Amino acid sequence: MKNSIEILKKKSFESRKLILKMGEHGGCFVGSAFSCIDIITYLYNEIIDNNGNNKKDYLFLSKGHAVPAIYATLMNLGVIEEKRIANYNTTRDNLYLHPNSNIKGISFHSGSLGHGIAIATGVALDLKIKGEKNNVFVIVGDGELDEGSNWEAILSASAQKLDNLIIIIDRNKFQANFRTEDLIPLENLNDKFKAFGAEVKEIDGHDFKQIDNCLKNIPFKTNKINVVIANTVRGKGIPSIENDWEQWYMEYDKTKYESLLEELEQNCGEV
Repeated sequence: MKNSIEILKKKSFESRKLILKMGEHGGCFVGSAFSCIDIITYLYNEIIDNNGNNKKDYLFLSKGHAVPAIYATLMNLGVIEEKRIANYNTTRDNLYLHPNSNIKGISFHSGSLGHGIAIATGVALDLKIKGEKNNVFVIVGDGELDEGSNWEAILSASAQKLDNLIIIIDRNKFQANFRTEDLIPLENLNDKFKAFGAEVKEIDGHDFKQIDNCLKNIPFKTNKINVVIANTVRGKGIPSIENDWEQWYMEYDKTKYESLLEELEQNCGEV
């Protein structure tokens, strides 16, 4: 690892603070961003090249509404100026509610759920054909697995033996205002992905040691696509919003922001 676990924890904590600030500037999907921020922190600090080089690994955020997690991470890396946070979700800037590839460090526009795996599959296949050694990571919300297009793409990726494709499921067990298992049950996800030809690992998506042990061993098995089921908590880090379906898209004033920030700071050791 380039960074120690303690440094990565600190970086993810700082990103959570920035995400909260975005919520004060027009609102954002705080809970969803918090569930995947540790994975995104790891990927951008340990694997993804954000310096504009042509030869790099790729990251696609299929659950595009969680983009504040990427914006915050890029701000911590100095790729995005932190002062631009005041322009989030306004017409003054291109820091939209969903990923914008005009921003350095973001590979593709996304937001319409169910398309990320297909896009990542196409890029991974292109890299294989060209003989390139780059990997393609795609972060998918567990709720969007209801979309049949995902499973079509996985079948295609398995047929092409794309072991340079890494599908990371943000398994926070919520989709919009419902629990996944109450709406359209997904379990057993592990068995489903294996049936579609994937090599599957399951981790705690907030544990940097587990994240590192998993992702540093890509591919898991030659000629098989890689699937990581990352068990996460929506709103992780602020107990009052954790696993609360009402805290999906959050808008609040300065007073509420300060209250949430105080709660985050009191519980940062648990992140």
